[in-house]
Amino acid sequence: MTKIDIISGFLGAGKTTLIKKLLSEAFKGEQVVLIENEFGEIGIDGGFLKESGIEIREMNSGCICCSLVGDFGKSLREVVDTYHPDRILIEPSGVGKLSDVIKAVRDVQGDIDAQLNSFSTVVDVTKCRIYRKNFGEFFSNQIEYAGAVILSRTDKAKPEKVEESVALLRELNSKAPFITTPIAQLPGEKILETMESGKSPEEELLEEIICPECGHHHGHGECCGHDHEHGHHHDHEHDEHHHDEHDHAHGECCGHDHGHDHGHGHHHHGHEGHHHADEVFTSWGRETIHTYTKEQISDILRTLEEDGSYGNVLRAKGMVPGADGEWIYFDMVPEEHEVRAGAPEYTGRICVIGAELAEEKLAELFGLAG
Repeated sequence: MTKIDIISGFLGAGKTTLIKKLLSEAFKGEQVVLIENEFGEIGIDGGFLKESGIEIREMNSGCICCSLVGDFGKSLREVVDTYHPDRILIEPSGVGKLSDVIKAVRDVQGDIDAQLNSFSTVVDVTKCRIYRKNFGEFFSNQIEYAGAVILSRTDKAKPEKVEESVALLRELNSKAPFITTPIAQLPGEKILETMESGKSPEEELLEEIICPECGHHHGHGECCGHDHEHGHHHDHEHDEHHHDEHDHAHGECCGHDHGHDHGHGHHHHGHEGHHHADEVFTSWGRETIHTYTKEQISDILRTLEEDGSYGNVLRAKGMVPGADGEWIYFDMVPEEHEVRAGAPEYTGRICVIGAELAEEKLAELFGLAG
């Protein structure tokens, strides 16, 4: 079965740089066909990608969303039948709507031996405000429908600019993971895993931290036998993508209904019947590019252990960029915490779980208030 990955983004966003990295690292050894879909012009990147032995099929007669689905289906079928590739990368025209490209693939995937695997959008962090203003719905659509948003130029922009851009983009898409770590610092495999997972940082962390059914912590890959059904999806007219279509990135969680509302600061209530009706969990979580030292994180965790004014904290976990360039991973249960160095993550992530959490105080404690 051929996997189809869509990588959208405006001209100059950094799609070609990302595709090159994925080809050399994440897709090494795979046969990949790149379908470039330039709008009214010859694909300028064709020559340079041909050097890496990648087949290029440019559809220059018009963008996918303007083409008849039948024509698009014919082109895809031709690519699958001719090359039998492991993977097809579709790089749509920057002025196309991502929802239309997703729909075009979905409409034909039943007729060919191929399946939509991921759909991501690359955004230049320095230009998203002006693009949103100038391109309106076309820009917004690419963000809204993305399974993952990959920010480029985060190593060139000031931290305040990155945070401002993330806040603006989060208004359009509150669910998808946002890659804020410069892609040069991440292995291609980590980028692909994030593109495919389509889960919010809190959802990922909550999955591995605590089982809301039995209230116990399960380590990676442990299974408690409940049925975790992630009904997490975008309620869009054209997009019926359920993020649980993808493999879980963290060791397959235990399989029962998490019942989360995947916003920040969501509440988990016990269920009727055989569930524990009196259980109430609250989670507070943030994505952040804020940097910390190991000492600062240790002090924060000690405060959470000793100071009851933050709520009844059952668990805290996260991975954040360190001030010295190393990444810091931390994990806390009552009366015990661990702080260690770890591999770069796609963005900084913090999650605290407990009862009656004082969310504003937690934000202040982690230096994220305001």
